[in-house]
Amino acid sequence: MSTLQTSYRSSMDTREELRMDPIGESMSAPSSPYLAPEPDESLGVDDLSIVLIGPDAERRHAVTRALAKCAGSDICAFASYPPSLDDVPRLLDQHHDVIIIDLDSDPEYALDLVESIGAGGSATVMVYSAKPDPDLLVRCMRAGAREFLTLPLEPGVMEESLVRAAARRPVVRVTPPASPTSHKKTNGKLLVLMGAKGGAGVTMLACNFAVALAQEPNQKTLLIDLDLPFGDAALNLGIISEFSTIDALQQSERLDGSFLSKLLFKHSSGVSVLAAPGRFQPYQPTNEGIDKLLSVARQAFDNVVVDVGARFDLTGTALFREASTIYLVTQAGIPELRNSNRLISQFFNAGGPQLEVVINRHETRLLGVSENDITKALTRPAHWKIPNDYASVRRMQIEASPLVLGDSAIARQIRQMARAATGQAEAEVKKKGFSFFG
Repeated sequence: MSTLQTSYRSSMDTREELRMDPIGESMSAPSSPYLAPEPDESLGVDDLSIVLIGPDAERRHAVTRALAKCAGSDICAFASYPPSLDDVPRLLDQHHDVIIIDLDSDPEYALDLVESIGAGGSATVMVYSAKPDPDLLVRCMRAGAREFLTLPLEPGVMEESLVRAAARRPVVRVTPPASPTSHKKTNGKLLVLMGAKGGAGVTMLACNFAVALAQEPNQKTLLIDLDLPFGDAALNLGIISEFSTIDALQQSERLDGSFLSKLLFKHSSGVSVLAAPGRFQPYQPTNEGIDKLLSVARQAFDNVVVDVGARFDLTGTALFREASTIYLVTQAGIPELRNSNRLISQFFNAGGPQLEVVINRHETRLLGVSENDITKALTRPAHWKIPNDYASVRRMQIEASPLVLGDSAIARQIRQMARAATGQAEAEVKKKGFSFFG
């Protein structure tokens, strides 16, 4: 008899679950995913709604057979883990009473799955393994598993576990709201810094800008270094990260909020950092990989600051389609202004993301280049002018201490950029401008 390979994603999308085990034996008819409230005492083991998730067919068969002996329940078997932890809410929407997970196929991912289910629902989570490892058992319990089943299952073990699960079941099953997407978290702002030319100072600005944002109230901020392969945001902040942007891009298919969080370094200033690799690692990211990374990051953070250096090959990604603001970092030199003019004409004259031009290392008196010349070359006035303070920047690079945590002309200007990005600067202006006396 052929093996029935049930698909997790298709089952969740159609909401019509196949009540068949992997060896083709019918277990029960489909039922409504939302059940009317019933008293707890009227529901026993026979009424439990059970999900079995087991990529290994042999182990899955063993657990299926044990379930069939003691539960005439609503049972659904899946032959793979959810493709992403972001799919867990759809699993929980089904309001199952018991979710049983194969631990051995991918222990780390299975533990993440257990933790996600335990945090998001009231189902009893069980795990099964052929390895009675005490350390693994402790980790499972800490993640939220209520039962650790060791294969091969001894007679009566499964039934006893299900009895305990039935006792833990809530008195009523609550019907979810009619519009579950109404409470969906708004995506964070995407703030992109790019240079008109290499050496314009993009990374210094990106690091300090991200730190300044993280200092603002209720502004969870992530800095992503996409200036591959030589990005040095980590060097500017004095951190050594075990993982890098390339790790996230290479695993984009399984990337979700939980996985991303494991790749980040939390700086003492409060900003999270996804750094470029610490060693030379040639890698050409795909547009799809970058888009997935940005999408996941924006779901978890209020601000996602991206340092792209002077890379102009990323214009086909969400960096240019979905950015709240793109900061074009340039200097008041002839080559930089010429490049800025080209970029603005090519990418920003026909609409698109909001563009703000940042003149870095600005001096009030520039030999041969007036303010009018700069505005004419840029085809617009510069939004921000970062003072030239070589000594302060050099000290930051040596001490790996962000400038915005101190007091200097550069720090004040970058903090003003951060307040403007969060809307604080506009709010302050309106507050100061309100008066009964004009």
